Amino acid sequence: MDYGRDFVRVRAAADGAETISWWTGDVYGWRRDDGPHHLFGFEGLNVARAERDDSGGWRLLTREAAAYLDPVTREPLTTWDNPFTGEAVEVMHVFNDPVNQPLGDRPVPFTRVGDQVVHHVDVRLAYPSPLPVADFPGHSAGDTYRAMELFQFFSRAADLDTGAPDVPSHFSWCRVSPWLPWMAMGQREGALVYHCRGGKVSEVPEWLAGFAGERFLRAPETWSAPNMTSWTAFRDRAGDPGRAGDRSRAGDPRGSRAGG
Repeated sequence: MDYGRDFVRVRAAADGAETISWWTGDVYGWRRDDGPHHLFGFEGLNVARAERDDSGGWRLLTREAAAYLDPVTREPLTTWDNPFTGEAVEVMHVFNDPVNQPLGDRPVPFTRVGDQVVHHVDVRLAYPSPLPVADFPGHSAGDTYRAMELFQFFSRAADLDTGAPDVPSHFSWCRVSPWLPWMAMGQREGALVYHCRGGKVSEVPEWLAGFAGERFLRAPETWSAPNMTSWTAFRDRAGDPGRAGDRSRAGDPRGSRAGG
């Protein structure tokens, strides 16, 4: 039995067609005895294509782009006045290429709620940080990257029952993570919380399509690794660790290919 196919149909499409997922939401910062603070709006897109892997399971080939927004005007930011440090920093938006995901053939947990089916994916992360504190003291929260990515995908049971390769769906996403490297928070205690919602769409807002660019409106053609994140993008952009503090404020933030 193809246990993974139902989730592939909800998240992407089982016939290999490209699908676009769009989301919008907000980012909050909190510290012990301080906050939470509404720091940013956050809006973006992910373009995905599902394919079989060598074991007969599934994998997703995706790339994504997203913008950090002024929380009031909802306009993309170029610089940001960090309320925790009093410093102005350059905003590095999200241009993750690739963001590929092995799914295998295991069933994804789901809950039936009335006529809705909710697939839920809780991702708990803990691995050596790409930004060791010794090399990036002003931009790394610690030598271990710890975060959670909590997804819920909502679809209609009747749509799943049709067997169609592409099932309409909406999703919610919550992320708890360290401070972003470009925020220049060093080892200050606290964290970020992302709270977003979205769904598979036929098109994204015109401003977002222009912001992302043509490349980020198409899924990758072939599998590649490793994936890009804000942490690896910041590391790659900084180059020489000794100059990380200077380079984090220089150049075009869209050219940085920073990730979430």
